[in-house]
Amino acid sequence: MPQPTPPGHFAVFPFIFRQPAMPLTFELIAQAALELTARRISARQGPRLPEICRPADVEDGWQIQQEVSRRLALPVGGWKTALPSPGKLVAAPIYAANIRRDLACAVPAGPAGPAADSAQAEPELAFVLARDLPTRAEPYTEAEVDAAVGSVHAALEICASRYLDHAGLAFADMLADGLVNSGLWLGPALAAPEAAAFELAWQIENEPVQTSAARHPDGHPRAPLYWLVNFLRGRGIGLQAGQAVITGSYAGVLALPLGRRVTLDYGPMARFEVTFSA
Repeated sequence: MPQPTPPGHFAVFPFIFRQPAMPLTFELIAQAALELTARRISARQGPRLPEICRPADVEDGWQIQQEVSRRLALPVGGWKTALPSPGKLVAAPIYAANIRRDLACAVPAGPAGPAADSAQAEPELAFVLARDLPTRAEPYTEAEVDAAVGSVHAALEICASRYLDHAGLAFADMLADGLVNSGLWLGPALAAPEAAAFELAWQIENEPVQTSAARHPDGHPRAPLYWLVNFLRGRGIGLQAGQAVITGSYAGVLALPLGRRVTLDYGPMARFEVTFSA
C-alpha cells in the first residue's frame, strides 16, 4: 500500500492561483488527491481542503475521487450509487479490501473510523455481478444489466468520512472523498425479490426490537444500478464479475454498537446477524 504523503505537501504547487469558480487543473486535482489519499492510508481526518485545490463542482469532485483511486492502486470490489439530481453525481468506488462477509465484521478504527462505541451503517441491497459489463460504444439496456446480475444480497454500507466536520461542505467535497464510504458488509442472498419498501427491524442482543418504515430513496433499488452502468461506460470504466453495487440506504444511517450481536430483519427478503468490532 502507498505510504502517507509527508506533511507539507500542499506546498508542492505554491505558485498556482485560480478564480473560485474555475475548474481545477490537473496539478490541483493531484494536490487534493494527495491529501485525501494520505488521510485514507493513515485513517485520520482533516479539515476541508484548502481553497486552492477545493473542488468547484461535481466534475472536479469526480476527478479528485478517481485520482485518489489511482494513487491508492487498490482493486475495486464494488460501487455505491444513487440516481443523479441537479448538482449531485452519486458514484464512488468501494475497495475490495474493505468488503467483509464474516458474521464478525471488523470496521476501520481510528479518527476516520467509527465512534468509540458504534459503527455507522446504512441498510442497503447489493447487486453482485456474475459477468463483466465492459466498456462499449452503445448503452446497456436494463435487460442486459439484469442478465449480468448473479445475486442480490442484504448489505450494510460502513460510513466514515475523511473530513473532521461536514458543516459548510459542498456536495463536490463529499464526492471527492468517496461519499463517506468506508466499506461494505455483504450479507446473505435474498430469499425473496428485492422490494422498494418493507419494515426494517433490528435488535441489539436482548434489547427491545427497533423498527423503521424502510423505503428505497429512488423508488426501485435497480434504477441506480442501470444508471451507474451507463455512466461508467461513458467514462471508459467497465464493471467486472464479482463486483457489488449498492444503490441507496433504505433507512438512513444506523448507529450499531461495537462488540454486541445485532440481528437485522429485511422483511421477507433476509434476516441476519452481525457483530462489529474496531
